[in-house]
Amino acid sequence: MTPDNTPVSPILPGAWLGMVGGGQLGRMFCFAAQAMGYRVAVLDPDPASPAGMVADRHLRAAYEDDAALTELSRLCAAISTEFENVPAASLDALAKSTFVSPSGSCVAVAQDRIAEKRFIAAAGVPVAPHVVIESSQALAAIDDAALAAVLPGILKTARLGYDGKGQVRVGNAEDVREAHAALGGVPCVLEKRLPLKFEVSALIARGASGASAVYPLAQNTHRHGVLSHTIVPAPDASAALVEQAQQAALQIAEKLGYVGVLCVEFFILEDGSIVANEMAPRPHNSGHYTVDACATSQFEQQVRAMTGMPLGDTRQHSPAVMLNILGDVWFAAGGSGPGSAGGVRAQKGAVPVTPPWDQVAAMPAARLHLYGKEEARPGRKMGHVNFTAPTLDEARVAARDCARLLHIATS
Repeated sequence: MTPDNTPVSPILPGAWLGMVGGGQLGRMFCFAAQAMGYRVAVLDPDPASPAGMVADRHLRAAYEDDAALTELSRLCAAISTEFENVPAASLDALAKSTFVSPSGSCVAVAQDRIAEKRFIAAAGVPVAPHVVIESSQALAAIDDAALAAVLPGILKTARLGYDGKGQVRVGNAEDVREAHAALGGVPCVLEKRLPLKFEVSALIARGASGASAVYPLAQNTHRHGVLSHTIVPAPDASAALVEQAQQAALQIAEKLGYVGVLCVEFFILEDGSIVANEMAPRPHNSGHYTVDACATSQFEQQVRAMTGMPLGDTRQHSPAVMLNILGDVWFAAGGSGPGSAGGVRAQKGAVPVTPPWDQVAAMPAARLHLYGKEEARPGRKMGHVNFTAPTLDEARVAARDCARLLHIATS
């Protein structure tokens, strides 16, 4: 190790890798690492965590548990995380004795919308006009004219907001005050609603040496704040826009001193300009297509980056569409019949049905990925389907057909 704990030579297969977090991203990381010959230890308190169920070892403890952190750092040559709400202090503690990618300092920036916007702007990448509201007292000191400059807008909690959580649309100053009180008076960002044309995400990887790799630009559609589907390559993006978004993501990664897979989401405005929305210091939902459509998946790429192995080829060999599967599918009309659906329990009196997975599997373009979660709930991410085909139009038609089959609204 170097003084900053960066490996001086590649960590070769056979070694143990650590994952803090046991969700579906950790699960897919496990698959990729194990396929390359590594063993994986997962730290997550949930005994039924998707990653813990497939890991070589599952440390069932809180993310702040000193004994578990000590054991994880003792066992693993390198450690990563699969979500940005893991305590940055835990990553810092691990980094005292092993390599952590991404670092606690990178994760800390992504955990706080205020810090994130300041950092992205300092990296020379545009962000939406916004006003920082640190507290109720600070809000009271902001005059209506200053608020009006970013209205209508969206009030977002600075921390612990994802998939549309902790966000309220506001139209005037009184709405802002009421929404801020309803959110508990916590630090927030009031962000101006912009004339949005479409949304994209730039997925990149960066190694400890500074070497980088860039995936094709993805175009995303959200419903109720949750990603619905992703189309790659982005059909509405010009070559110049693709280059601009990818370079912006690389700028951010370089300024962070980032190691690992990073996703930066951008708004493309009606006038063609680009604005950074947020970043995810990990593999991303919009990058799931890479498992079936690229030479190197985003999860294998994370393994390569954190172990100091050469970054993989990001070439996309097939046009692709990724369709998210939420727990709502189990409660939609037209299922294959009532039943336990793999341990699913009814929500609010609704009877779950088993989705017609056999019909999905019969679609030549479809590749089904379910996350092994024991209970389906409305809004919960349960899996996704990747569609690959010789042409993007064929992949999009297959995705639409599957969405109708599963009663998923895509527009």
